[in-house]
Amino acid sequence: MQIVRLALGQINTTVGDIHGNAKKMLDWIERARDLDADILAFPELATVGYPPEDLLYRSDLLRANIEARDEIAAASRGMVVIFGFVDCPDDIYNAAAIACDGKVVGVYHKQFLPNYSVFDENRYFQAGTSQGVHVLGDVRFGVSICEDIWYPGGPTEAQALASGAQLIINISASPYYASKIGARDRMICTRAADNAAVVALVNLVGGQDELIFDGGSIISDETGAAMALGQQFAEDLVVADIPLDPIFRHRLRDPRRRKEKFAAMLRGVETPTTQLHLALRSQRTPIERATATGRLDRLSEIYRALMLGVRDYVDKNSFKEVVVAISGGIDSALTATIAVDALGKDRVVGVTMPSRYSSDETRSDAEVIARNLGIHFLTIPIESLHTTYLDTLAPVFAGRPHDAAEENIQARIRGNLIMALSNKFGWLVLTTGNKSEMSTGYATLYGDMAGGFAVLKDVYKVTVFDLARWRNAQGPVIPESTISRPPTAELRENQKDQDTLPPYETLDPILEAYVERDETVDEIARRGYDEKTVRKVIRMVDINEYKRRQAPPGIKITPRALGKDRRLPITMRTWHRLPKAGAPTRGAGDA
Repeated sequence: MQIVRLALGQINTTVGDIHGNAKKMLDWIERARDLDADILAFPELATVGYPPEDLLYRSDLLRANIEARDEIAAASRGMVVIFGFVDCPDDIYNAAAIACDGKVVGVYHKQFLPNYSVFDENRYFQAGTSQGVHVLGDVRFGVSICEDIWYPGGPTEAQALASGAQLIINISASPYYASKIGARDRMICTRAADNAAVVALVNLVGGQDELIFDGGSIISDETGAAMALGQQFAEDLVVADIPLDPIFRHRLRDPRRRKEKFAAMLRGVETPTTQLHLALRSQRTPIERATATGRLDRLSEIYRALMLGVRDYVDKNSFKEVVVAISGGIDSALTATIAVDALGKDRVVGVTMPSRYSSDETRSDAEVIARNLGIHFLTIPIESLHTTYLDTLAPVFAGRPHDAAEENIQARIRGNLIMALSNKFGWLVLTTGNKSEMSTGYATLYGDMAGGFAVLKDVYKVTVFDLARWRNAQGPVIPESTISRPPTAELRENQKDQDTLPPYETLDPILEAYVERDETVDEIARRGYDEKTVRKVIRMVDINEYKRRQAPPGIKITPRALGKDRRLPITMRTWHRLPKAGAPTRGAGDA
């Protein structure tokens, strides 16, 4: 029985590091060769990294990418290597190179260019128009790129039906959000069953600015059953032996294919076929087919994503250490814990900056979390600075009530101090604000928003609590009092978040409905939420877009993250009957 051995090189690339990416692929080609693989596939745009964005306008980058393509192709002796690169014959294309026995034998251009959410591919690339099939021994295989596989009637159907491809290989850079992998797995298995073909998706892994690529590559057999799964959030070489006879027999028993193939012929669907002059290996030790293991649960998945995002942002930007302002609250405790789990305790510094409003409980918890994590911990009191600020401003503020202006002085002092530490020691500042706060503007511009990378920017407050409990279940680190204490900014006496915001159990579902699904006031209210509360929350979101524009990048873990994923104007007027109909929504002050 003819068998093809397929390997998926689920690697972590770095945008712009063409030499480093090529070297990694050359190393992994040797690993696959040692396993007697016939075909090895790497992710989308593996030479330049994904997404390269406006780097694609740099002609020197494009030339270096072509040189890397040729170098990788030359290493494909005795096997087929498929990898993503930027093709630029007359325009630029998101392309897959098919290299065989030392040279490029085919190029596929991505046909469906995504232009939604975080994607901007229509901005850069020309779309491809044809799909070919390559023949290696008795196996016919087709190649597609990421978005192409998500369409039922896309290239996969033409390759499997018109030219009888038994194997479809999709090279992908599919960004992560929580639980997406389940939908992606189901889609791949559906494509396999619908086309009576083995379908393999090799996905990128790693962090790139806000984006996380979770790996989780998959090979599905012709019945729609997963036969191999790649690890999530880690590099992996996924290898499987694919027997061709079961695919042939399965197709003989499926009358749909004959009718669909005939209909494709009538439509004039053409799929050029390229014969590869390389024999499949006949003598080798079989790969033991392991049962495909399950995927991570939701909280494990999110936590691993946040760890990977921190590690890759820090390492790929050449930072040695990070610093976290630890207040004794849950957000900073979780941020520091993620940083230590991602980088190790020797690369994380904690700093606490107590004021007159810092309670004994939060001060104690800050010390406990630092001690539990084993990190270097600094204490820098801000009371003398705070007093100086108040005394300096007293003549100007005379006659006006104490309000957010005085409160935010403390946050801005802390922002100045932690940025001074960053400047002096080269530490990257990890900010600690969560998505609930960033959505409503419950954060101080140039204060607690000051920093380089926002770990929890896309994590709602309720999920912060869930993650803290989940992490403690793996090994207690965060004090229970930090989790159970009502959240507070401690910028005035007896302050609680709930003085300004609805309870997070109410706030977060409203935010999710408005920020991620664009639901109207009436639609959200019909879910059982008080209409006045809904209007208040929506107004807070609308008037604080200007803050979010100035926030540091943060890790995307929801379907619609703040920032490049959710793009709204700062200057606008409302249309949804908020407190003053027609009033400008831009806010003048800070929370």
